[in-house]
Amino acid sequence: MTLVATTSSVDATRDLAEAVSSLARSGDVIVLAGDLGAGKTAFVQGFGRGLGVKDRITSPTFTLVHVYEGRLPVHHLDVYRLEQLSEALDLGLPEMLDEGGVVLIEWGDAILPVLPHDLLEVRLTFGAGDDDRHVAFRPVGSVWAPRADALAGVLSPWVVA
Repeated sequence: MTLVATTSSVDATRDLAEAVSSLARSGDVIVLAGDLGAGKTAFVQGFGRGLGVKDRITSPTFTLVHVYEGRLPVHHLDVYRLEQLSEALDLGLPEMLDEGGVVLIEWGDAILPVLPHDLLEVRLTFGAGDDDRHVAFRPVGSVWAPRADALAGVLSPWVVA
């Protein structure tokens, strides 16, 4: 099942992500996919805001991982610069999950084979207007699938019938 929401500004994308963060649980993995500039970092900013992160959230493109404290620790990864799938194993994902946080991975679709089989895939694509985005959510596995109805509920303000 895939749920598609639409936003018309960066702030609306952040608000959408903040709403989704209300469903976050310790150990969640969220894979962010989409073209450069589609809004992956903006999504993480809103998600972090929803979890009470006070620090400024920026893309970890060069450092690969940023950790923010909130209601749950937020581990923000950007795997765009990884050249081999094996490099993803060196990021310490199992340890991050053991620490009880939420892991959000920009460009995470590139490392799906090494990720847990329970995740929420979030794919951001460009819409008709410059700031329009379509945000497709696909719950995968036994952890996110039971939350599909709750996810549909929090997304309802952004879903166009």
